[in-house]
Amino acid sequence: MTSPGKIEYREIERPNPQDDEVLIRINRIGICGSDIHVFHGLHPYTKYPVVQGHEVSGVVAELGRKVKQLALDDTVVLMPQVTCGECYPCRHGMYNICDALKVMGFQTAGAAQEYFPVKAEKVLRLPASMSMDQGALVEPTSVAMHAIGRAGDIKGLKVLVLGAGTIGNLVAQAATASGATAVMVSDVSDYKLEKARHCGIQFVINPQRENLDKAILKNFGPDRADLIIECVGVPDTIAQAIPSARKGSTIVVVGVFATKPEVDFGLVQDHELHIIGSLMYQRADYERAIELVARGKINVNELITHRFPFDHYLNAYHAIDAAQGKYMKVIVDV
Repeated sequence: MTSPGKIEYREIERPNPQDDEVLIRINRIGICGSDIHVFHGLHPYTKYPVVQGHEVSGVVAELGRKVKQLALDDTVVLMPQVTCGECYPCRHGMYNICDALKVMGFQTAGAAQEYFPVKAEKVLRLPASMSMDQGALVEPTSVAMHAIGRAGDIKGLKVLVLGAGTIGNLVAQAATASGATAVMVSDVSDYKLEKARHCGIQFVINPQRENLDKAILKNFGPDRADLIIECVGVPDTIAQAIPSARKGSTIVVVGVFATKPEVDFGLVQDHELHIIGSLMYQRADYERAIELVARGKINVNELITHRFPFDHYLNAYHAIDAAQGKYMKVIVDV
């Protein structure tokens, strides 16, 4: 992407993997909300030109000399984080919030290319039962697994998810798969709420037509939600979350806020609310995502609504704009 709205194809030599790398023949690429921000010139941490692509699956085409844990023709996914390994978060196992964090496809080259070299430690093998399409959705599913993990053990809890887009849908499915006894998703898009129903989400609500507070009491009872997960990243949803929360409950913030919200910290203090941020994922989240998708506990196939060949990459963005919100996951076939 040479500038907002412009994509240029370039022929390069096939890369040679370093000793600790594998060369992946990329097969599928998913387009996410952050990619769309780059397309529109609205991503604050991306400069042009940039090769995109961070939700990907592919096949191992070549192994570096020191790589022993993978084999040729393995079907794989990759973790697109580039970390320093030296800062406080990295030294304490929190490399997903590395002080110098870069993400492939944003601050460093991504995988929207036929062959992509990457360090073997960032590559995970997929079971034979998983398709390339499913593999491309492991990355956003890992975002959901990390968000759930930030709240601790949620077995037996009642969970409210604000937002039914791809991440909100996956968070709701992950909550169910992790033992939540009741899950409700709120969104203003009936299209996305219908997708949530098809994915087995127990309760859905459009707050433009039904009062959210009444729906919480109806579906969860007087003790309300134990956990609220914000997956939109707009001021209105966090403004909904705080007064909707039961005293002493937890709110996990997953949505990325382009506009700084106003937060009623008086209510946060008075109700002793726990507000927790969630960024990206760690390897354990990837492993859990792969396990749940492979076992059919999380349905990612239902989320794929559009598909384009690699040489029509730009058309994928135009289709997203034209869809006016009536899409979930767009896949590019390489």
